[in-house]
Amino acid sequence: MSKFSAINLLLFGAMGDLALRKIYPALYHLDLECLLADNTRILCLARKEMFIDIFKIKIIDSLKKYVEKKYIYDKYITKFINKFFYIEIDFLNFFYYKKIYIWIKERDELPNIIYLSVPSNLFGIICDNLNVSGCIKKDSRVVVEKPIGSNFETSIKINNIIGKFFEEKNIYRIDHYLGKYTVQNILALRFANPVFYNQWNRKYISHVEITVAESVGIEGRWSYFDHAGQLRDMVQNHIMQLLCIITMEPPRTIDANSIRDEKVKVLKALRTIEGKLLFSNVVYGQYTNGICENKKVPGYNEEKEANIFSKTETFVALKTEILNCRWAGVPFYLRTGKRMPKKLSQIVIHFRKKAYEVFNTNGKLYSNKLIIRLQPNEGISLEIINKDSLFSEKGINWCGYMNIDFNSKYNRIPDAYENLFLEIIKGNQYLFVRRDEVEYSWRWIDKIIYGLKKCISQPEYYSAGSWGPNSSITMIHNSGHTWEDCSLY
Repeated sequence: MSKFSAINLLLFGAMGDLALRKIYPALYHLDLECLLADNTRILCLARKEMFIDIFKIKIIDSLKKYVEKKYIYDKYITKFINKFFYIEIDFLNFFYYKKIYIWIKERDELPNIIYLSVPSNLFGIICDNLNVSGCIKKDSRVVVEKPIGSNFETSIKINNIIGKFFEEKNIYRIDHYLGKYTVQNILALRFANPVFYNQWNRKYISHVEITVAESVGIEGRWSYFDHAGQLRDMVQNHIMQLLCIITMEPPRTIDANSIRDEKVKVLKALRTIEGKLLFSNVVYGQYTNGICENKKVPGYNEEKEANIFSKTETFVALKTEILNCRWAGVPFYLRTGKRMPKKLSQIVIHFRKKAYEVFNTNGKLYSNKLIIRLQPNEGISLEIINKDSLFSEKGINWCGYMNIDFNSKYNRIPDAYENLFLEIIKGNQYLFVRRDEVEYSWRWIDKIIYGLKKCISQPEYYSAGSWGPNSSITMIHNSGHTWEDCSLY
């Protein structure tokens, strides 16, 4: 029996890729762990006309495809699938929402969670129809997927639309990176350990890298991605959230608003990248054909449905600074791209070198670094300096790692969506993005996008399977630093 309350989950976009690949497997794992109440009900809403038995077969197929085989048990799948209901719906037609109202009315004792796994241009019409048909109650919660707009102005419109029908305390804006175990653990790493807490500032840290690399290309999302680009698709949300968590001040308490208040302060303190800084602090590129993960792959403008003249960036590297007492003068290097050599997300904290070395190191000054790995192998490594051999008199000249490997510590690390769903059910918002976070993030990104269009009309090209344009290496070298060697992980 689950220790959490039962819910009615209304899932719009129930036949979409996100639902099949992430949402259903996440809910299944929660049910497997007895974290979904037995009388929880899941109403799936999609455009396609389908008998419920056919729909359940499709759900079972998706579970068998996306859940590890060792977690597939027929009796648990049968128990899980009995929670499902299906209604065909035209999102734009009010008539269909009467069916939803009748379904809810028959199960009115449970709170409703409305999950909008649909394009953001449908948020308004869906919420309006739900409201007019009486489907939204005072305690109803709404969950929305990114992107929340394509710039500051559109994010305001979308947030205003959602805010007409739901109070901020009942709005859950998803950035799935916040659901990752390692990301959640950053707060504990920083604020529970005096060894890091006392040195997490400009006096002891020289610079910070955040890398989110993808080996995949567009994967059939050309129409969406070509409008968005890597700045909107990755930097505005995932990387900005990582930057905030790494640099925020200690919250007063570990509650949603205290944490999000501190993240907003970081966004307000970010140095604006405009004018001359666009040429020295921004690199944006586009991949050409090459070899990636031992396979020959096409260039961005050779992908299916591509516009051969597109100048959309598939890679971006930024150098920025946080203008506050803790971080002033510390450069932050942000890098993300598609068709990189491997899928990898990590944060590297570089501690300052000592002013003087007592060991015989041939004049070299060593430093330590902390590597926080988000994917594919979640964990934390601290690089320390060691003596080179048992009998050597040369001093120290090799680095070793104190390593925490979360994959080996736990039998299975829950997927980000499992953590997110659990917090939605519990009514906790600390893993979700508040409205002002979205808007301050867009303000910062918009200035970069505007400046690039005005001053730099052509992306730099890089071969698929490389780590991006050479100028991204030059950018960090100009400050006396180098990118962490990602081939080591």
